[in-house]
Amino acid sequence: AYPEVTVIETGGNLGYAAGNNVGLEQARRRAADYVLLLNEDTVVDPAFIGHLVEAAQARPELAFLGPLVYHHDEPDVIQSAGGLIAPDWRTYHRGQNEPDRGQFALPFEVDWVSGCSIFMRMSVVDRDGMLDPAFFIYSEEVDWCVRARRAGFAGLVVPAARIWHKGVRRDYSPSPRVTYLSARNHLRLLRKHRAGARALLGAMAGDLRTLASWSIRPRWRDQRAHRDALARAMVDFCRGSYGPPPF
Repeated sequence: AYPEVTVIETGGNLGYAAGNNVGLEQARRRAADYVLLLNEDTVVDPAFIGHLVEAAQARPELAFLGPLVYHHDEPDVIQSAGGLIAPDWRTYHRGQNEPDRGQFALPFEVDWVSGCSIFMRMSVVDRDGMLDPAFFIYSEEVDWCVRARRAGFAGLVVPAARIWHKGVRRDYSPSPRVTYLSARNHLRLLRKHRAGARALLGAMAGDLRTLASWSIRPRWRDQRAHRDALARAMVDFCRGSYGPPPF
């Protein structure tokens, strides 16, 4: 029914990074100029990809571009207007949970964009490599954007390009598996990019404080599964054990 669509059987769940790398390799073989990584739980404005292509063609120094991402269940509330990396290497979504009042009317540069929709220049992928499969899922898009920026490229959010993401509602509660992957991969991100002892030790100290709260305070008794996941994340980080989660 859709002869222009190629479906690739990978044989299993490779994770966000390795799974998307299969598509990136196909794009490379077809000599594509750009590739769009788009989550399946998104709804897109019909014109959104055109806005991204136009912006990328106008500025050859752009390695990655992203749309303005809204919550699907609250279509006028922003989920992500790109991302920032703080001096201590904490990562943030700009505009998260803000009603859209036109505060992001013009394109602007960012440190990274949400992996639910990332538009990549293939020449940069060829130069700096694909997504790091050791992350499996979470932080891999930040890692790739950091690598591109350190190579001298830039990233841009194009607000005229709009999508709605179903995956992360405002009342979203992560599973212990997400707690594990998020914590382990953030620590790996800091180590990989040599964020410094202060940032790494600060992140680990914060995790230890959270572990103590989840272990001691009565009101956090229902967080014991998350406590165990966070403890395992820290142990696996120290061991250098990455890839798919162990549970």
